[in-house]
Amino acid sequence: MAEHLRIVTDETDTAQSLPHNVEAEAALLGALMIDNRLVEDVQLTLKADHFFEPVHGRIYDAVLLLADRNMVANPVTLKPMFEADEAIRQLGGPAYLAQLTGSGAALIGARDFARQIYDLALLRELIAVGRKLATDAMDTSAAATPQDQIEAAEMALYRVAEQGGESGSVKSFAHATRLAVELAEKALNAGGGLSGVTTGMESVNAKTGGLHHSDLLILAGRPGMGKTAFATNLAFNAARRWLRDMEDGIEPAKSVGAKVAFFSLEMSADQLATRILAEQSGISGELLRMGKISQQDFRNLARASAELETLPLFIDDTPGLTIAALRTRARRLKRRHDIGLVIVDYLQLLQGSGRGGDGNRVQEISEISRGLKTLAKELNVPVIALSQLSRAVESREDKRPQLSDLRESGSIEQDADIVLFVFREEYYVMSREPKRPMEGDDAKVFDDHAKWLSELQRVEGLAELIIAKQRHGATGKVKLKFEATITRFGDYVDDDHLPAHHY
Repeated sequence: MAEHLRIVTDETDTAQSLPHNVEAEAALLGALMIDNRLVEDVQLTLKADHFFEPVHGRIYDAVLLLADRNMVANPVTLKPMFEADEAIRQLGGPAYLAQLTGSGAALIGARDFARQIYDLALLRELIAVGRKLATDAMDTSAAATPQDQIEAAEMALYRVAEQGGESGSVKSFAHATRLAVELAEKALNAGGGLSGVTTGMESVNAKTGGLHHSDLLILAGRPGMGKTAFATNLAFNAARRWLRDMEDGIEPAKSVGAKVAFFSLEMSADQLATRILAEQSGISGELLRMGKISQQDFRNLARASAELETLPLFIDDTPGLTIAALRTRARRLKRRHDIGLVIVDYLQLLQGSGRGGDGNRVQEISEISRGLKTLAKELNVPVIALSQLSRAVESREDKRPQLSDLRESGSIEQDADIVLFVFREEYYVMSREPKRPMEGDDAKVFDDHAKWLSELQRVEGLAELIIAKQRHGATGKVKLKFEATITRFGDYVDDDHLPAHHY
């Protein structure tokens, strides 16, 4: 049998010197044909591409095919599938299949053989990445810059680490259907209506189903609307839910929480931490920064700080990041900490590759938005990117944002799966305060100020989350409560829906 295990191809000695063990491949195939139940143990991790000898990969695929049809996979049932296979003919014809089952000893170590085949395939993929990197680096005439080559190498290494060196992500419809059913099961187990990462706000979850994997969400608004506050609320809620699910013994794959990577290009890490501490301790962030707190407040702050120490929230406050650098850092966080949500504050502070050299900001924003969408798909996590809106909003009587207000590029709207606008009418009403009445003023001054106070009372503490685009569902508005002193958004409870009081 040993002579048949020799690879019969026209490959060079260089290819032959790559890490491989065709004896282990043959032994595993023999074990699978003797006991088809072993297929269940190896098929999730081992693919046909992981076999060094191509004919072994084809035999493995044939075994999986018959097992999937609930048919017995052995040399007899496989024979018709390989009678015309030229490589099998060179190995002795279909009789080679029977020779593979010659040693029953492989049954004991089948899983170990599968692991070794898989590991050797990864090593070959690493060698291929290394060779390509060296070849590209030696070619000084290439148009690609060293930074581009580093980015390409990072992507290739990430694919090896995350996908075992698979060159593509083609999924059969059956596989895609299973993923859809798993999402539905996750939503059902979470209490219904939540198939993605939780926002921590039931009203928002009800409208969106949570933050879905591989989605790019744009969270936009004019300055002062609370974009960053809303983003930090989402980050904290998702991270806290993940922590609680782990404490409750829920499997990570079934948790609706997530470890969070927060890329803050505008605020420093300590400023973000102060915001979250303010939200959780109930103490104004302004008072915290100025030190105007009581001993009781400080005890509440220390308690909140201790509770947040284990929070899986990672803040990167590196200024001036390029989209390529951000993707590299996000991949590392995914690899090291298995993050499940990425937040970028904010999109317009990112830089493109700069390859254009003509200063075209629209093209640069298009490159950034496409890069963020690619990152969401590559890591299979939701990516939330905050975005500024144009001043056109201010010139309208109704200050509610529209999709056309997204600054500098229509590609932001095109690439986004969901576009959310944060709107607080209170901000604009506050800015319209008329003259405060003084003794001796006429009745109109008093009347105008009274009307303004009435209007302010109507909108005070209220916010709207406008869902302007949603690929998975309907658009609409969600009314939220906003506590300005501690910058916290929460579910709004209408007086009509308050529980009845019984005395």
